[in-house]
Amino acid sequence: EKLSRNQMNELIERAGGRSSSSVSKKTTLVVAGDGAGSKRAKAQTLGIRLATPDEFATLIADFVD
Repeated sequence: EKLSRNQMNELIERAGGRSSSSVSKKTTLVVAGDGAGSKRAKAQTLGIRLATPDEFATLIADFVD
């Protein structure tokens, strides 16, 4: 199922994480779908883990009801 950005942010917070609209050296994971553009490139430059929305759903499934 496709989730909106707001829905994904809510899931992150329910799982105990914090979402952000920018990528920095403090970022631990970037969820990047098709056409992610400059944020994907910045994450790659900084060596930050990238996940597709499907991979993110699998990662977070254990943390939410």
